Amino acid sequence: MIKITVDNREIQAKEGANLLKTCLENEIFIPNLCYLDTLAHPPASCRLCFVEIEGHHQPVPSCQMEVVENMMVKTDTPAVRQLQRTALELLLSVHHVDCGHCPANKKCDLQNIARFLKVGLKPKRLGTFLKNQETMDDHPFLNHHPNRCVLCGKCIQVCRETHGTPLMDFADRGFKTVIRFYGQQTANPVPCEECRSCISICPVGALTLKTPKD
Repeated sequence: MIKITVDNREIQAKEGANLLKTCLENEIFIPNLCYLDTLAHPPASCRLCFVEIEGHHQPVPSCQMEVVENMMVKTDTPAVRQLQRTALELLLSVHHVDCGHCPANKKCDLQNIARFLKVGLKPKRLGTFLKNQETMDDHPFLNHHPNRCVLCGKCIQVCRETHGTPLMDFADRGFKTVIRFYGQQTANPVPCEECRSCISICPVGALTLKTPKD
């Protein structure tokens, strides 16, 4: 074990461990949406987990950093918070904020991070840009809600881990990026109705199980 300092607090960690994971395990919260500790190479796609590290000229994503001896880390600086709030506002600008009708309400990571960063769920600085299709219902058991999705990729990863290969992936590019399903028409379809791993891992309620009304 080695020693590192985070926000003037000395903690012990395993050398080479993921910095974000180490902080979270020591009850030092760093906003994040896309991190999974089962990933060898975290994507850093949410751009929320920035920290400042002594020796680095600018904030870096903590999920991309390995712990080293005598590392000096700061998680709450003006530069870090500015980057995090900007990233969150960009996510919210393409998010349909309708918490009262969302199954993730009051247990939503986006709500929790907004509260932590003191950012309103409907930032006035940016407009709202939503996709035309509110619900994608081409899967036999699941509905995908593109305007809730934060494109964290957790559903894809957990599907891969559970079934050996993902039965969903990112499709299209840029603002048009969505989650698409495939493989449901094969001779041995995956029992998505019973699995529900992707629904459970989603931080924002973007995947839901179809109901008889659907």
